Amino acid sequence: MRVLYFTRDYTPHDHRFLSALASSGHEIYFLRLERREASDGEPGLPTGVEAISWRGGRAPARLSDGPALLFDLKRVVKRIHPDVVHAGPIQTSAFLTAAAGIHPLVAMSWGSDLLFDAERGAGWKWITRYTLQHTTVLVGDCMAVQEKAVKFGFPSERVVLFPWGVDLSRFKPGADGGWRARLGWEDRFVILSLRNWEPLYGVDIVVRAFGLAAHQNPDLRLILLGSGSQEKTLRGILQEAGVMERVHIGGRLTQEQLPEVYRAADLYVSASHSDGSSVSLLEALASGLPVLVSDIPGNREWITGEDDSPGWLFPDGDAEALARGLLRAADERPRLTAMKRAARCLAEARADWPSNFNKLLLAYLMAREIDARR
Repeated sequence: MRVLYFTRDYTPHDHRFLSALASSGHEIYFLRLERREASDGEPGLPTGVEAISWRGGRAPARLSDGPALLFDLKRVVKRIHPDVVHAGPIQTSAFLTAAAGIHPLVAMSWGSDLLFDAERGAGWKWITRYTLQHTTVLVGDCMAVQEKAVKFGFPSERVVLFPWGVDLSRFKPGADGGWRARLGWEDRFVILSLRNWEPLYGVDIVVRAFGLAAHQNPDLRLILLGSGSQEKTLRGILQEAGVMERVHIGGRLTQEQLPEVYRAADLYVSASHSDGSSVSLLEALASGLPVLVSDIPGNREWITGEDDSPGWLFPDGDAEALARGLLRAADERPRLTAMKRAARCLAEARADWPSNFNKLLLAYLMAREIDARR
């Protein structure tokens, strides 16, 4: 099968999908809509994936670029003649593919494109509806995505769901590589946050909550990893709270470094306002790490808050409730041992990347069959 993989940028998630596709025995072509960040440290394309040169993929895409990109996309498809086009997010790469009249189209939701962006205004709703109307099969990572697509009129029987999953052989309980020792936090209660520092991900809620909780429990420590537009805001919140000395602020870690930092923590926290099946949440669970996450639909598919759950939920956007959750987790350390086992078991049952990836190949076959009947 000849597959054109058309994505907005080139992220670690894209690299993972392309690596799996390259080893699947199919002919894979890669098309990049834009380049939003510097390429320093960016992984190369997996062996067996051919990058397509076209008008896009060199700089941030602008609305005014649309006609030229649409024209060139048609040229690319005419030259490659793919059996299926895999495109996402919905309002960017998938929309261009739909507007070009290219099919069969397997549109892949990245979670927030349907759960958040689709509601940003009338224009976004129109683009979302148009794209779904011209989509052969929709791929999503959680039930919340399917439910949202159905509200836009997409047939539920043409949705293929699978959490993207993680490599369970890499993300697993084990030694932390000296993280806690280097920080001098061996006997402290260590909280981990590594979502991007953008408003959607609620990291400002995390640091506000930590400031509140740290004043009540001096043993609390925070590993704050990431980068983004809110850096100045986050540092200001921590400085005002007087807890900077209890926080390790780092940048983005490489994929090779991530497993050890999960193992160094006692609790993973995410205050994201919108998520599908968050990959960092799944990595934490696979690492045997209890979690405390915002009560949003994507998270509720993994964390129930019940006694046998590997974590807790807190009301979205409520820093005081999150602070209470942090204090509760630190006070219930004996319970965390059972939660660690539950976290790993849940990941093994539902978040195994190689097993889940096969559903994407089934989505391609489904799209070809549907298109052949039209």
